[in-house]
Amino acid sequence: MNHRSLAFRLTLWYAMLISIAFTLVGLTSYFGVEQYLHSSLSEVLQRRSEQVQNTLRAETVAPTPDALSATLELQIAPEFTNRFLRVTQWPGTQLYQSGAPADRSFNPLQVRAPVIWPQQFQTRRVDLADGGPLLVGSIRQSAPNGDYLIEIGALLAPLEQLRDRLLKVLGLVLPVLVLLAAGGGYLLVNRALRPVDEMSQTAANLSIRKLDAQLPVPPTGDALQRLSVALNEMLGRLRDSVQTSQRFLADASHELRTPLTFIKGELQDLVESPDRGVDTADRIGSVLEEVERLKHLVEGLLAISRLDAGDAKRELVKVDLRELLATTTEQMRLIAEDGGIALEYSDLQSVHVLGDRGRLQQVIVNLLDNALKYTPRGGTVRLMTLRSGRDALFEIRDTGIGIPSSALGHVFDRFYRVDDDRSRDSGGVGLGLSIVKAICAAHGASIEVDSTLGVGSRFRVRFPLADEASLRSLPTQSPAPAPAPAASSLREA
Repeated sequence: MNHRSLAFRLTLWYAMLISIAFTLVGLTSYFGVEQYLHSSLSEVLQRRSEQVQNTLRAETVAPTPDALSATLELQIAPEFTNRFLRVTQWPGTQLYQSGAPADRSFNPLQVRAPVIWPQQFQTRRVDLADGGPLLVGSIRQSAPNGDYLIEIGALLAPLEQLRDRLLKVLGLVLPVLVLLAAGGGYLLVNRALRPVDEMSQTAANLSIRKLDAQLPVPPTGDALQRLSVALNEMLGRLRDSVQTSQRFLADASHELRTPLTFIKGELQDLVESPDRGVDTADRIGSVLEEVERLKHLVEGLLAISRLDAGDAKRELVKVDLRELLATTTEQMRLIAEDGGIALEYSDLQSVHVLGDRGRLQQVIVNLLDNALKYTPRGGTVRLMTLRSGRDALFEIRDTGIGIPSSALGHVFDRFYRVDDDRSRDSGGVGLGLSIVKAICAAHGASIEVDSTLGVGSRFRVRFPLADEASLRSLPTQSPAPAPAPAASSLREA
């Protein structure tokens, strides 16, 4: 047995507490029984003394020793009941004293009278040289014919024998009860800790390849069940994280492999071609396009890694979304005009949020570039900001091609595409909306999308408004030049 184990320590504490409890119960029973026996014997002696008192009070003249002896032998019969009885008349005349008891257990002549005659019934222990000990009760009785001292006693040996037997029984029973309780406690503790052992065995068998296992959840309704549920939820998050990382690595490898293969093939053709002057420019242009696409992919991967590392809010400042939106939109208006798309924003409300201005501008640029790429010529992209309760809303609507309802729940997943061919044609790699969502999450914001095929899409970002105290304590960040619009597609639909 492991003496350091939790089961052993709990059992030891349980056995100690049970031992203390049983000992206290045993001692209480022992002294309680002893007190009860003494009290019962005292009450019996007191009732017998009252019989003698009634006899003395009934006499109008002092009784003679013979008459009193005959009366007491008839009423009390002390020798037959192994009792001691003595009646003394003031100031010291002994009228009656019982003889030796039937069992010869004590010598009544060795019982000395008390020096002071008590007015109330009192008991005392008398240890005799020949037999005993006795419990003797004494009381002074005043009668019309004089004052008397009544003494009546009984052996304490039967009481003490019963007490000693009780002590022996307790001495034998208590250790057995303690051992049984300790054994039962050990079994109960092991049974209670069995779910923990099962959880530890399941956890020991977990690996990166075996994350589907679930820890057993005991229906105990206590902290153990809550721990099991929390650990299963943690395993679920870990499993999702590992699967996301695996998909990310697989997709990233695939995305990197395609342009690199194309670049390698084109360069090999250029080297092996006998006539390099005919289509060299076109091939170099194709290579440069793939290099540019690869560059955007690497930049997206770098941005994702930084966001995962927590680099989403480098400097918290108060930012006016209306001013930031207007500035960024004007900087991208030329792209909209080249695509024949109307870019509209009006009636913008001034709303302030706390965040990193560069990251927030990246959200606007990515969402706006996404809308422009999937809105056909002659379409419209409309931007707006407004205050809604304690939230600041930023919204982009377009009249583009829309997103299928089955894909709305995955548009923010990394490398997710509804239509790979269309995304590749527009230069998308499937990281733009993931970056947007990561920035929003780091700023305590939420992003949602709704779309209808052939009608258009709406992206809405909900930021918590900055309170007045935080606005007064933080500086306002001066407008910074907007980054170049992202060339990759940011709505992979």
